[in-house]
Amino acid sequence: MIRGCLALWLGICSLVAGQSYAPTREKVPTVAREFRGAWVACVYNIDWPSRKGLGAGTQQAEMRRILDKLVSLKMNAVIFQVRPQADALYSSRIEPWSPWLTGTMGRSPGYDPLAYCIQQAHARNIEVHAWFNPFRAVPHKDHKVSSDHVSRTHPSIIRNFKVHKWMDPASSFTRQRALSVIMDVVNRYDVDGVHIDDYFYPYPDVRNDRATPNFPDGKSPSQRRSYVNSFVKSMYSNVKGAKPWVRVGISPFGIWKPGVPRGTTAGINAYEHLAADSRKWLSSGWCDYLTPQLYWRIEGPQSFSLLLNWWRAQGKRPVWPGIATSRIKSSEDPGRPASEILKQVQLSRSVGRNYVGHVHWSAKALMQNRGGVSSALAKSVYTQPALVPPMPWASKKAPPTPVASAQRGRRGTLVRWSLVAGASKYAVQARYGQRWVMAAVVHGRQSRVTLSGSPDAIAVVSADRFGTTSAPSVLGKR
Repeated sequence: MIRGCLALWLGICSLVAGQSYAPTREKVPTVAREFRGAWVACVYNIDWPSRKGLGAGTQQAEMRRILDKLVSLKMNAVIFQVRPQADALYSSRIEPWSPWLTGTMGRSPGYDPLAYCIQQAHARNIEVHAWFNPFRAVPHKDHKVSSDHVSRTHPSIIRNFKVHKWMDPASSFTRQRALSVIMDVVNRYDVDGVHIDDYFYPYPDVRNDRATPNFPDGKSPSQRRSYVNSFVKSMYSNVKGAKPWVRVGISPFGIWKPGVPRGTTAGINAYEHLAADSRKWLSSGWCDYLTPQLYWRIEGPQSFSLLLNWWRAQGKRPVWPGIATSRIKSSEDPGRPASEILKQVQLSRSVGRNYVGHVHWSAKALMQNRGGVSSALAKSVYTQPALVPPMPWASKKAPPTPVASAQRGRRGTLVRWSLVAGASKYAVQARYGQRWVMAAVVHGRQSRVTLSGSPDAIAVVSADRFGTTSAPSVLGKR
């Protein structure tokens, strides 16, 4: 290890001796920050795998294609569904293999999809946030389950509701089971985040502001909220206690209550019907980011911009809206153009406060380039790479500054730097004339990159797992 570091240092020193750049004290702009994510849903094979029963090699190839698409768009996070229905898309000793892989619950796909996703994503500088549904047991009562599925091993906690089977959140077993599953993944896998969605209680049918049927537990809405609140608070404290750099994200229904903010209408009252006091979670700091599902257009009674502004005023933690890219030219929103999505991404960069970011629902729409949205994003919106925003409430200790050097050549400018302890990524900025650009974000084990042309100045920073960056190592032309 020491010999390898010494060799790298000697290599840098020899490069410095004949370099065309020298250290400078030039002031450098802050590195670009933005959370650019996409959900990858496995339930009903929405995004991945494309259908049940595919071989391991085909499933893996499909996963790589999704990640390659994200790389081509300069995105930096995937929210990968690993527990759709009290099952597992990873090797679990608690719950059976998901049927969305092989077609049969409990049957191994022959490899570990979560481990594979992490390996492939991290190699591409993409974060992996493991996405769990905490309380759904079976999305449809007619789906076959294995003998070790919770609906068969613990039938007393299962509630039938419309076509669903649901683990009763009022049961301490239900909440502890979900927490145990999440912590099992956090402890055994190198995930960057934990993510839960909007299904705390199942969505009812609503007529005249009344939910029908009512969830069959005999509990009041306030009692249900207390169960969900206790789970969210426990989940956050347990994850941060085990690995404080793992981000905890929640994606609730996009409207907290009908009429909030003023003028907003909604048939579903998430606060009453779903027991989702998501404003409390945000204001209490029980998550590292909130991703309300703001799937509506900018203009209308559920205004994207109005709702985003309201959400970003409810707490100090980041609000990264869920954007319905899948509704482009869809039956859900006929006539929605790709330009609506581009405008929403731009609004997510300017409306309200807190670190910027957004999440696309879902990867399939990006893969299909629906309405030309991916081409347009690449051309005018995702023009430079970006680091994921930091978590200063979790850590403010900056990693060491790398020692950088640069050398012009016929194929561009080679930039090298020393690897530093605790770095998970390096960001390279370059100034061409008067304009600084984010030139590259590379893996923490990489120590070089070639930039196009001959920049007038170069800066390199290291970033740790919390997203905290070092002071820059700045170089200018001799």
